[in-house]
Amino acid sequence: MNLSLLSRYAFFAACVLLTLVSLPWLAELWPLTLLCGALSLIGVNDLRQSRHAVRRNYPILGNIRYLVEFVRPEIRQYLLEGDNERLPFSRAQRSLVYARAKNEGADKPFGTLSDVGATGFEFIGHSMLPAAHADPATFRVDIGGPQCRQPYSASIFNISAMSFGSLSANAIRALNQGAALGGFAHDTGEGSISAYHREHRGDLIWELGSGYFGCRTADGRFDPQRFAVQANDPQVKMIEVKLSQGAKPGHGGILPRHKVTPEIAATRGVPLGEDCISPARHSEFATPVELLEFLARLRELSGGKPVGFKFCLGHPWEFMAIAKAMLRTGILPDFIVVDGKEGGTGAAPVEFTDHIGVPLREGLLFVHNTLVGLNLRDKIRIGASGKIVSAFDIASVLAIGADWANSARGFMFAIGCIQSQSCHTNKCPTGVATQDPLRQRALVVTDKAARVHSFHRNTLKALAEMIAAAGLEHPSRLEPRHLALRVSPSELSLFSQRHVYLKPGELLGGQIEGEFYARMWRMAQADSFAPAGA
Repeated sequence: MNLSLLSRYAFFAACVLLTLVSLPWLAELWPLTLLCGALSLIGVNDLRQSRHAVRRNYPILGNIRYLVEFVRPEIRQYLLEGDNERLPFSRAQRSLVYARAKNEGADKPFGTLSDVGATGFEFIGHSMLPAAHADPATFRVDIGGPQCRQPYSASIFNISAMSFGSLSANAIRALNQGAALGGFAHDTGEGSISAYHREHRGDLIWELGSGYFGCRTADGRFDPQRFAVQANDPQVKMIEVKLSQGAKPGHGGILPRHKVTPEIAATRGVPLGEDCISPARHSEFATPVELLEFLARLRELSGGKPVGFKFCLGHPWEFMAIAKAMLRTGILPDFIVVDGKEGGTGAAPVEFTDHIGVPLREGLLFVHNTLVGLNLRDKIRIGASGKIVSAFDIASVLAIGADWANSARGFMFAIGCIQSQSCHTNKCPTGVATQDPLRQRALVVTDKAARVHSFHRNTLKALAEMIAAAGLEHPSRLEPRHLALRVSPSELSLFSQRHVYLKPGELLGGQIEGEFYARMWRMAQADSFAPAGA
């Protein structure tokens, strides 16, 4: 026991002893005295503090444990991480975005680094008769159903929802200027439309969350007059009601008070010095019918612009309840954005990140199938968001039912994000996700805007090459039969073989293929999000 005690305190005792011994020769040995004295004070503090048992038992040396733990993420990311380890994005994915944003070559020599024999490997089949490369400028989709008076022609690749407040002013400026340069859309996120969104007049999709930021009353309810003023701005092309988001569906959101600046408070219409809360649910509707009536109201207040909603699929019968409400009321959203649980730029409880919500592919397929089964698919466009950064990512969601794709973290990488995962601390090292004026000053808007534009352009160029190799003239021609998956070391399967695909109008008839869809349809009711019989 005495030996154990000696070993634990030996370094601390040596520092104290060297400090005392060197004091008489301070003029000659002052560096040693200063170093040992400082370490001795650290040791004394370690013994006196009560928060960390390791430091009390191992004064001075115990701090090494916390130092190593502090720098562990950086050491792992830069020295130990494999090229294809997705934490949450792999080095290969990040490098691809960085290269395309900088207009550098993204070609790789010596073959793929992916394990093509591993279960889960995906690819697109190529044609013996490749098509001519299409012009990426034509990769657009018209959004606006029969009840819309101002349809919008959108790129098939756009900036997903990220709010001013979560992102810095310079990040918003760079994203919007890049969108203006490239002719694609920039989703505002639920934090409303800031002055920084307006500087470069890039196309906006105004996201309206449960906090109704930018159009709320003093008590947090929806204000139709304030909404109409903003929604009728020509820069606003579409209105998107956020029901839930991939990172934390059903949780609501919070912008910590230390990130709520006077500008953010004014933009959102919230008090300064308080956490900015987005409730978990909307106050303007409580049933599927009321949701659609709210969408119709927004469409009218905005002058007939495309109006839709974004959500991460949870209980399948709830989306089918919305679908039944469409049939009953005749009110149709112009678009639906399906967010996957793998999405999310903001911080969220680990349990929500890991275990709440349906992944993008499954949610997208369910929404697509439901609309096909009701003969509504040609009237409602579908967007998809969730870990989309490459041309293949875009192609894969288009193949299983999406009309366009959104990316948040991909465009964050384009403006300099290094995946430090410190977005919620206000200490983002690259100035992307912080309100610290000095930190965000490092983000040079004109340079990063050009990178946003280049990333978008080069990604769609790569998509054009991919679909041409598959023998297709346009991304809209992609189908499930073009996408393949390895399901075992000795078996491949086309997506058209792996999933149930409803026939047009199938939900309206008596025979529904697949017990799952039939059961969910029976459980859905237009008057309530609760399952029938519950």
